[in-house]
Amino acid sequence: MANSTKERTGLAFGGGVVLGAAHIGVLKAMDELGFRPDCVTGNSIGSFIAAMHAFGKSWQEIEEVVLELDWSDLSCLTLSGYGLLSIRKFGEIVRRQLGSCRIEQSPIPLAIVATDICSGNQVVLREGDVASAVMASSSIPGIFRPVEYGQTLLVDGVLTENVPVSPLKEMGAGTIVCIDLLGRHTFRKPEHLAALLINAFYSAMRVISQIQISEADLVISPDLSRFNLVDMSAVPDLIESGYHEAFPLLDSWMRRPR
Repeated sequence: MANSTKERTGLAFGGGVVLGAAHIGVLKAMDELGFRPDCVTGNSIGSFIAAMHAFGKSWQEIEEVVLELDWSDLSCLTLSGYGLLSIRKFGEIVRRQLGSCRIEQSPIPLAIVATDICSGNQVVLREGDVASAVMASSSIPGIFRPVEYGQTLLVDGVLTENVPVSPLKEMGAGTIVCIDLLGRHTFRKPEHLAALLINAFYSAMRVISQIQISEADLVISPDLSRFNLVDMSAVPDLIESGYHEAFPLLDSWMRRPR
């Protein structure tokens, strides 16, 4: 891909809890086809994938980390009145993989999206500690405790832009590819409070998300309806689904005359 501002290509990784494993399959397809974005954005689990990719981790390395994750790795109990769980352990995983890196140090320009729960405004993080930004972007309100970031309390960016396309425009991307994990998803009956809250947030924002991504040049939206948003055992199959659905779409799009 050319690196001029006009031809700059951006890639947005959307949120979707465990469905985020499908992003790894998309990265595998990208690798095989030689697709290289010039800048990346991410929200929620997509912020984790975006950060790993931006700092040079291969899809194989990301796959290895995700396959070893468990729900207990992502959270720990907290006495905070703002949420049932703390997402601190997730931040520790990020730090083990990337060290004490700052967003602005990423080889591929990176932006992470969160929501200021006090004002309701979108917060686009392009500077600061990567692990803290990923934790903030992944803190689903009511489940995870908000992350203090400067003078703000930040939670999951799903409340403002689940598939963060708009920051890519601000980063100079003239061509935008995005991965929407929920566009074709069928929600299931929740089995517990956490699943209920997750279903509520993501189903409520899905229509708005479709409007927000309508200007993208390519939308990769794999059909993940047979998967549960919180079932970690499905991760290998999610990776395969992401790969098999993304490869032909991306291959066809890259072959089109510009």
